[in-house]
Amino acid sequence: MSKNIVVLISGRGSNFKAVYERSVQENWPEKYGVRISGVISNRPEAGGLTFAKENNIPFKVIDHKEYPTREAFEEELIKACEDFDADLIVLAGFMRVLTSLFVNAFEGRILNIHPALLPMFPGLHTHERALEAGIRIHGVTVHFVSAVLDGGAIVGQAAVPVLAGDTPDELAARVLKQEHILYPRAVRLVAEGRVRLENGRTIMDRGASQELAILG
Repeated sequence: MSKNIVVLISGRGSNFKAVYERSVQENWPEKYGVRISGVISNRPEAGGLTFAKENNIPFKVIDHKEYPTREAFEEELIKACEDFDADLIVLAGFMRVLTSLFVNAFEGRILNIHPALLPMFPGLHTHERALEAGIRIHGVTVHFVSAVLDGGAIVGQAAVPVLAGDTPDELAARVLKQEHILYPRAVRLVAEGRVRLENGRTIMDRGASQELAILG
């Protein structure tokens, strides 16, 4: 049986594109039984929807502004993920904080990518905060989603140097290159079942840990 990935986006969806393109290059459906079954955006104008349409990927828009509460929005989001038969939910620039309502519905089956080496710099403006802190190593983290913002168990990380004179945009571009390598790899390994969440901890085989050992 195929494992279905549902991707949630809010904007251009660059990590969605990276995951999809890697799935095509590596022939995930045939080789691993893994496919992207749908894309959901909370913003009708999200650029990633154009990419989904161009590649014949089913998609749905659930505009959060049309719902009176966060819970009402998430109830509709849960239904949409179920309609796409989601085995794994991949957040790719999804700019909504998910509550325990959604997280509990798909416990251990939601991945997010965060542009910092967690637990440092959770939340927004990570590159600016990294430069202000004067750190010399920055990076990206893939983690399981919990009800705590950017607080779920870590799946993989990739590090990049912080160079003298870096601007936030320059640092962001360096990190983004690693995002596009790490995230597809992590998504595939979780979808395969080689990386999983157990009792709040990430469990994986040694081969998976080697694949996720990206040093930038």
